[in-house]
Amino acid sequence: MFRDPVRRALAALVLCCALLGGAAACGSDDGSGSSASTSPSATSSAQAQKYAKAKFVANASLAAGAIYQWIVKPYRDGRFAKGADGRSFTLVKAGLAGAFAYNRLQAALGNAKGDDLLSKAVAPLTAGIDSLKGLGTKLRNGDADATDIGTFQDVINDVKKAGQDAGVKVTEKVPDLSQLTGG
Repeated sequence: MFRDPVRRALAALVLCCALLGGAAACGSDDGSGSSASTSPSATSSAQAQKYAKAKFVANASLAAGAIYQWIVKPYRDGRFAKGADGRSFTLVKAGLAGAFAYNRLQAALGNAKGDDLLSKAVAPLTAGIDSLKGLGTKLRNGDADATDIGTFQDVINDVKKAGQDAGVKVTEKVPDLSQLTGG
């Protein structure tokens, strides 16, 4: 009888530790140390813009996929509700996904700086992305409500629209659980 609750508590503890370690270990992927920014030639500048857009799409797509798969979808299915089957594990995964999405969106903002059009398109989104910072913890603690879930969706929709305005398509690419934990 005690084994099942003990296993659940241990699994939740391990995932929380992974969240804290993974979120602390994740750095921003802004490309500020790239050689393209230090050697301004026509070829390297065009190549840097191309890579900036590709990195932006990759990071924004991973954030969108994580939010949909581990936050929006479980919330709609009622798996965040008190008494729901597997609620604790679902909340831990949602907390990890929230931290992961915040980190990837910050990296996407950094990537956007490498392309003038993309940079202008995402500039108004900084405050929205910053508003996601504490939502991962709220989700993990089970304190999130429909407004919080809507905030995640609104930010992702705004990022998708900004990408589209800059000529790139952001789609939902679901990261696996090991990517959420930083492994």
